[in-house]
Amino acid sequence: MEPSSNDRPGWIEISVQSDPCTHEAVSHFLMETLGCDGVALDSRCESVLKAYLPSGGSPESLELRIEAFLAGLADCFPDTDPPGYRLGCIQDQDWRTAWRKHFRPERVTPGLLVVPAWEPVPRGLLGRVLRMDPGPAFGTGQHATTRMCLQALEDLAPKGPWSLLDVGTGSGILAMYGVLLGASPVEGLDVDEEALRWAEWNLELNDLSGAVRLSTDSIDTCRAPYTVVTANLILDVIQDLLPRLTAAVRLRGSLVLSGLLREQVPLVTPALVRAGFGSARELRQEEWACVVAERVHSHVKREGNGS
Repeated sequence: MEPSSNDRPGWIEISVQSDPCTHEAVSHFLMETLGCDGVALDSRCESVLKAYLPSGGSPESLELRIEAFLAGLADCFPDTDPPGYRLGCIQDQDWRTAWRKHFRPERVTPGLLVVPAWEPVPRGLLGRVLRMDPGPAFGTGQHATTRMCLQALEDLAPKGPWSLLDVGTGSGILAMYGVLLGASPVEGLDVDEEALRWAEWNLELNDLSGAVRLSTDSIDTCRAPYTVVTANLILDVIQDLLPRLTAAVRLRGSLVLSGLLREQVPLVTPALVRAGFGSARELRQEEWACVVAERVHSHVKREGNGS
């Protein structure tokens, strides 16, 4: 029997306003430290993240933990505006219902509409549709970094056979769109097993079970080379993985790197040239950039030898 409204606990809504480049750190804090089950972008403001906790604990203790984290965040990102937060109370519902108001059907590229799993697909649509239930994983197409990757896939998809490797697949949205665009085989890698469980659920929602190989394997164990390799990560991780990412791309194939701020692009493009890639093309949305580069040489250029 469903509990009556009087039996349901209230919920604390945590709203954190911070620069989008800090959102991964904020999300990790909200989920891993505070124990929130999921995080969503506020549909009205892309600088605000919202998450939910059951009420009952000490609000003062919660405030101290958030304030201490945000103070450290400001120290780590000194060039961004100071972050802020707000706590609110929501009665008679849980976060699974509350956060959904921030996730609506959205045409994220000219050819793709993303629809929440709990809403019906609108009739008479042109283009492709993906139904998404992100769970605790990023990747609904709302964030600029994801939208640009989806647009890059749409632009790159060849007419004939092609393959896709998605590194840091999260909700699986890029891998699934690759399947819809004709890619096979498609592989999605992520170090987070929980994210992969949600990606598998999203595959089922779209009748794509078995179309994507999901794993926590290293890039080195994958069936390279691929026509397209995508990595929507952050600068430090991209720099660490870049030699393996470039090696996984076939000749005349493309590498798509996102999760970069515009000013961070020059920190990765020289390495792409040394790895045999041509001039990079940039997609830009808000303060974010997505780098798309084609492999034009099969060899790696060595420093100082002129090759």
